[in-house]
Amino acid sequence: MPESPTETTFAHETAVPLLPCSTVQETLEFFQALGFEVTYQQTKPYLYLALRRNGFDVHFGKPPKGHDPSREDGGGCLVIVDTVAPYHAAFTRAMRAAYGKVLVTGRPRITRFRPGQTRFTLIDPSGNSLIFIQRDEPAELEYGGSKSLHGLAKALDNARILREFKNDDRAAFRAVKSGLRRHGPEAPAIDRALALAALIELSTALDERDGIDDWIQELETIPLTDAERLRVKSEPGGAEHREAKPPRA
Repeated sequence: MPESPTETTFAHETAVPLLPCSTVQETLEFFQALGFEVTYQQTKPYLYLALRRNGFDVHFGKPPKGHDPSREDGGGCLVIVDTVAPYHAAFTRAMRAAYGKVLVTGRPRITRFRPGQTRFTLIDPSGNSLIFIQRDEPAELEYGGSKSLHGLAKALDNARILREFKNDDRAAFRAVKSGLRRHGPEAPAIDRALALAALIELSTALDERDGIDDWIQELETIPLTDAERLRVKSEPGGAEHREAKPPRA
């Protein structure tokens, strides 16, 4: 009779994602630039790549027939970590060193990151998504924005979810623009400033810059406290007016 399964039997299981690779050289260059080590590589008689960074591995093989990297639906994996911020910081530093800038558009790229965020995504040259998730990330999301918030603050929370969890910049842009139009006049100054910073960021990511200059000028006129100004500047879009001197509250 076979031995009954026990906790000890399964103590050392390991799962390794196997993702499609449509371009060997670009894949190797991208991941090595980010600090991954190539532990195995062959192209004949079949394609197989194995890469490792710290405690996790990711492998690549021949893509299926009809695979189109531009659709970015080839494959993906979740990388669960204790804290995501250091990973994002390390990858953006590596991109600046290798490419002279952080890759936030096109393919490959990395999604933006703001304080308090619990996940981000790497999209590789083949359109695969490696999603880094913080281990204590909340299990439930309130799509549409937190029920504890109202007006523009709720619209901003909805945009955060669309941007961070759905990677849907366009939907997030629409949510902020609609929320600012409906609730902007009565919203607190800090919420209006955060909304404008979000519009600047999302328009830049979407490569649709119409309106950015007007939003920057409006942002500069909003009276903010020193703490509020620092909070806005910590947002990706808030960096657009980093040298400006908005009026004090």
